Amino acid sequence: MHNYMFLSHSPAATLSLGKRMGELLKPESIIALIGELGCGKTLLTRGICAGLGVPLRQVNSPTFVMVNEYRGRLPVFHMDLYRLGSIDDSFEIGIMDYLNRAGSGVMIIEWAEKVLSLLPSDLLKVEFQVHSARKRQISFSASGDRFGKLFKELGLP
Repeated sequence: MHNYMFLSHSPAATLSLGKRMGELLKPESIIALIGELGCGKTLLTRGICAGLGVPLRQVNSPTFVMVNEYRGRLPVFHMDLYRLGSIDDSFEIGIMDYLNRAGSGVMIIEWAEKVLSLLPSDLLKVEFQVHSARKRQISFSASGDRFGKLFKELGLP
């Protein structure tokens, strides 16, 4: 298990971290974002997408449609499960189909704690803690070596 932490002092720092992540991600990357409303999940997602070559103006939280697909260097599947009532609802939106399609690109799941039991173990879990209006602690954890190079290149302690 790999565990790393990043302390963000501004929205710009969170966006920049996401962009650097996106530049380094490889196909079959599943990123599970966990944290309270307004903690920076969508902002990090926007940065990741920018790093993958998706124009920022295209990246919006898919709260009402639940899934947005973007085309960049790799396909991006952006899920927002805020409105998901139960794990059974995830089958209705086709989460398993999206997980199968993620092999060709990157899947980013906001409110992933609602479906963690359905996700493969080889994923990047990103947890947000709000310290103040601008300051966030972003904790990363991953099992296996898929994200080891990412952590090293990001210079995370």
